[in-house]
Amino acid sequence: MTKTAPQHPAMDQFAVNGNNLVIGGIPLTVLAQRAGSTPFYVYDRQLISQRVAELRQQMPQDLKIHYALKANPMPAVVQHFAGLVDGFDLASAGEMKVALDTPMPAEHISLAGPGKRPAELAQAIAAGVTINVESPNELETIAQLSEQSGIQARIALRINPAFELKASGMKMGGGAKQFGIDEELLPEILKRTKILALDFQGFHIYSGSQNLKAEAIIDAQQKSLALAARLSADCPSPIKKLNIGGGYGIPYFPGDTRLNTQAVGDALAESMGHFHKTNPQAQVIVELGRYLVGEAGLYVCQVLDKKISRGQIYLVVNGGLHHHLAASGNFGQVIRKNYPAAIGNKMNGAVLETVNIVGPLCTPLDMLADRMALPKAEIGDFVVLYQSGAYGYTASPTKFLSQPDALELLV
Repeated sequence: MTKTAPQHPAMDQFAVNGNNLVIGGIPLTVLAQRAGSTPFYVYDRQLISQRVAELRQQMPQDLKIHYALKANPMPAVVQHFAGLVDGFDLASAGEMKVALDTPMPAEHISLAGPGKRPAELAQAIAAGVTINVESPNELETIAQLSEQSGIQARIALRINPAFELKASGMKMGGGAKQFGIDEELLPEILKRTKILALDFQGFHIYSGSQNLKAEAIIDAQQKSLALAARLSADCPSPIKKLNIGGGYGIPYFPGDTRLNTQAVGDALAESMGHFHKTNPQAQVIVELGRYLVGEAGLYVCQVLDKKISRGQIYLVVNGGLHHHLAASGNFGQVIRKNYPAAIGNKMNGAVLETVNIVGPLCTPLDMLADRMALPKAEIGDFVVLYQSGAYGYTASPTKFLSQPDALELLV
């Protein structure tokens, strides 16, 4: 007997019309005709706007919300975010180009990353974006480049805190890390920063990502604000900006429950109140990517073949890990789990089959679903993967085995 994978959290952010999933008011079959081919990613701008608006209601009024482009740097998506959020956070000069093509002012953009090349640093200095300094060596390089160009560099010191974001999907702080400057080294680094002719903005503290536990995020945010307050006396000038990172997660797998963002917002309002007693002019920033865009995106591919191998049904589709590495389980999962999936043109299909969904690549790693109960599908039907708005296409090995590219749409 074939074992069926456990059920996922309900995916109800997209409407259904008849048998068709509806994205941005467009039935999936019509959207596929409009796209001209599959596979494609599609992002719903209304869901993105709705998520930002809901978050603003739940977070403190004076909190600044930034979008992290690494989650999804599609230019049309970034242009849309430019009218919704207070700033952008970047991880490369390539993302900087996308960000600077939008109306977002450079002073509300920051650049992070543990291995910035001198050319990237020079570009950031010329553009006027804030550089999150990751090491003592990088600080000296920025100072040299700033002096050579005659442009005062904007900097913030990225801190690797002694604490970590507990229960996070990916830890980026605490212990030995390639990210940021260890907390205990900051007093000496701040002394050096005072000597250099740089425009000190403040601190960047990013301790982890993809967290669904409000109490863990609250704890990390409280510790981040307290750490910045302790360091403020040693700063070369008052803190203007304090980026306390993100970490807000979204549900992907069976057993996942949604993050209680209201609880996070209520606790953050109290913590920010204490912080502002000693740092009244500092802007507090949360840097979010996945949480803002992840649930607004779908990956759509079509069934090329349907076959049975020793009692198991395989749907062979024209998309796979080369477009969506995360859904294949090869983007950090220790134990592979299925993303939520559907047959997008048979949403009300009553007859279910337990199937494996695999891509066209000549590798057993190319699996998008393992033993999932889905409406009975045939060749030509549309397989849809939810929660695909973040860390999808640009996080995947698109040149692997020289397969065709995917499209991206914002509707």
